[in-house]
Amino acid sequence: MLNVSEYFDGKVKSIGFESATTGRASVGVMAEGEYTFGTAQAEEMTVVSGSLKVLLPGEAEWKRYAPGEVFNVPGHSEFHLQVAEPFAYLCRYLKD
Repeated sequence: MLNVSEYFDGKVKSIGFESATTGRASVGVMAEGEYTFGTAQAEEMTVVSGSLKVLLPGEAEWKRYAPGEVFNVPGHSEFHLQVAEPFAYLCRYLKD
């Protein structure tokens, strides 16, 4: 079953799914802007296209991620994104 979600007045859209090989995940796109997301569980984010800057919990400096690069977000935390151009992602929800 697919679950469609929309955030930040339609600037972020995702489709959630679950599969035997990926587990619970979502794919989505983000328009230009700055966003703050909270996590219920740990997440593995893979940049599919475009790029963005990320400020992860406990970090003092923003880091840029390009296509193919991956970053991990701890569960029960908050992270910040700066998106300068539309970008696409794959988010895998990890077991704590």
